Amino acid sequence: MIIDLTGTTSSEIASALLKARRSAGSPAMGMVGTIVVVVDEASHHDAMKAANEAGREHPSRVLVAILRPGRGASSLDAEVRVGEGVPGEAVLLRLHGELARVPESVITPLLLPDSPVIVWWPGGGPKVPAEDPLGRLARRRVTDAASGRRGTVDFTVRAEGYAPGDTDFAWTRLTPWRALMAAALDQYPTKVLAAEVVSAKGNPSADLMAAWLQCRLGVPVEHKNSRGPGITAVRMFTSSGPIALTRPDGSVATFTIPGAPDRPVALKRRTPSELLSEELRRLDPDDVYAKTLACMVERENMPASAKTVSDADRRSTQAAVSKAAKKTAAVAGKAASAELTAKADGKKTARTTKAGAAKSGAAKKSAAKRATKPSSAARATSARSTAKKATAKKAAAGQKTESGAYKKAVAKKPASKRVAGRS
Repeated sequence: MIIDLTGTTSSEIASALLKARRSAGSPAMGMVGTIVVVVDEASHHDAMKAANEAGREHPSRVLVAILRPGRGASSLDAEVRVGEGVPGEAVLLRLHGELARVPESVITPLLLPDSPVIVWWPGGGPKVPAEDPLGRLARRRVTDAASGRRGTVDFTVRAEGYAPGDTDFAWTRLTPWRALMAAALDQYPTKVLAAEVVSAKGNPSADLMAAWLQCRLGVPVEHKNSRGPGITAVRMFTSSGPIALTRPDGSVATFTIPGAPDRPVALKRRTPSELLSEELRRLDPDDVYAKTLACMVERENMPASAKTVSDADRRSTQAAVSKAAKKTAAVAGKAASAELTAKADGKKTARTTKAGAAKSGAAKKSAAKRATKPSSAARATSARSTAKKATAKKAAAGQKTESGAYKKAVAKKPASKRVAGRS
């Protein structure tokens, strides 16, 4: 639901919010805070979109203030949005004339009671956020040094005027970088000799990163320029080799630790809504940011030699890298040689086994043939045995014949004798 109000007041805007909330069927607010966005007319659409996206994680009332100071009559125009893809409530305020010089008089009646207030300046912000009329209302004041001109951001003034609750998107962008570099020293505890930060020219995040490293490590940190985007590399030089986080494309980084293989790390450049969501997760003072601002002021007053990596440290690191590379190549060569030898032995064994199998097969076939075909001696012995059997049968048959004839003759002879005696 969208309600347009022209020439209105804060009271009418509050009534319109209540009406819109009831029409949307959600009489309870259920919001955790108020986000005040101070922006110009040209970029208010992107800022409201980012605040609404952050509100999906932290449902809030978003008040977008467009300040139009001038000599004209003071007036206030508003656009109330409830629903329509808005997770909480959104109000677009246009302050004209003298009213733009006192925006707190319009914003204060629209703040949610008993809830934190976060003020965000997408266009850079004032030099001292805590002294801004709207900054005084906030528990958390968020600026973005990278969105304005490099010359308009004076971190010395920021450090002098720092108040608990101040922060900057240039510092928020460093959260994953700082976490990975700290984790590297936890995994590979060693003494850091020097460090280096490489980024696009005029990048405030790189300045804060260099100040943070020099403050925490107590070593020289050199800042070098590259084509970007953003920070492209952070290196810590040690006697065993560099600990490096390199991101040339703004999306995927390479994490390098001595004695370990390189690892890819997802490290994309985050959107304003993601940065704002991170700031809404913690509303307590950022003491590390305050110390880094102080270190940055000290770093600016240091001589150039204290902010340059010495040639000795670079040579030591390069020698360690070359030694590690030679060692790795030697190990890889030995492994490759062993693999080739194993392959050659395997081929030779396969050939020997194949030849042996062929010989064994031929021997088996020959033995089978010999077993199937009788020898000449066996054939001769068999023939003699058969001849003997035949002779024996014939002899037996002849003897049987002779014996039969003899018996017949004997049987006939007595009869003849008896006949002769009778006569």
